[in-house]
Amino acid sequence: MNEPVVLLRHCVGVDGQPYCARGLREFMRRHGMDVRVLARQGYPASVIEATGDAMAQRAAGNARAEHETARAE
Repeated sequence: MNEPVVLLRHCVGVDGQPYCARGLREFMRRHGMDVRVLARQGYPASVIEATGDAMAQRAAGNARAEHETARAE
């Protein structure tokens, strides 16, 4: 089984609104990641989850849910 990848589209809150760009860029910088990589190719869900951040957990959960839906089809 290949691991789900978190992409920019997965960075949305419960209300479906995207995370703010400024906060997302700061989060990525703080954790040694690049928002351009997130937008283009993504990061493995486990890397995002390892940050321990609640919003990162949500984004990884969104990616995992999408991955499972795609596998079921």
